[in-house]
Amino acid sequence: MTSRPDRKLVRRLKQREEEAFTEMVRRYQDQVISIIHGIVGDREEAREVAQEVFIAVFKYIDSFRGDAKFSTWLFRIASNRAKNRIKYLARRNHRQHQGLDDTRESRIESNPAGGGADPRPDESAQGRELADLVQEGLEELAPKYREIIVLRDVEDLSYADIAETLDVAEGTVKSRLYRARSKLKDYIDARYDLEDKV
Repeated sequence: MTSRPDRKLVRRLKQREEEAFTEMVRRYQDQVISIIHGIVGDREEAREVAQEVFIAVFKYIDSFRGDAKFSTWLFRIASNRAKNRIKYLARRNHRQHQGLDDTRESRIESNPAGGGADPRPDESAQGRELADLVQEGLEELAPKYREIIVLRDVEDLSYADIAETLDVAEGTVKSRLYRARSKLKDYIDARYDLEDKV
């Protein structure tokens, strides 16, 4: 299941090659940070947790059996570490959330006209307003719903890969994603209704 380049990488990681560690970080850093950031909601926390993830992978690489893709195994560790960080921060009553400004989704949303065309000022303002509203809605979701939206809609992982990453059935992924999107839509609809009445 693991791709040939990843099989070579895993072999080298198991031999404790420092260059393999560097290659793993280079290859997966952006995705791991994006996943963690989407779950935790804070860019600096995401970077810190990502470092912990890569160290844990290097330390426990011998436990990787190859039943799943290496990337799926790595993303599961990232997801679990992110959820643990949320619990830790909640205990510390820490809530410094930043938006998802650096994720792929927000880079797409930041130019609602698409392509190379410059959006009209009113379109640009509406796009930013909607992007901010989506970010707020994501922050309000329970971590299990935020995580599923990030993995599917931001990172564009397949249902099968998400199921492996979260260690749940594919049907659970689909139903959880449906509920997450519904909750996000309800949040956005309620906010738009409130803004229209003001």
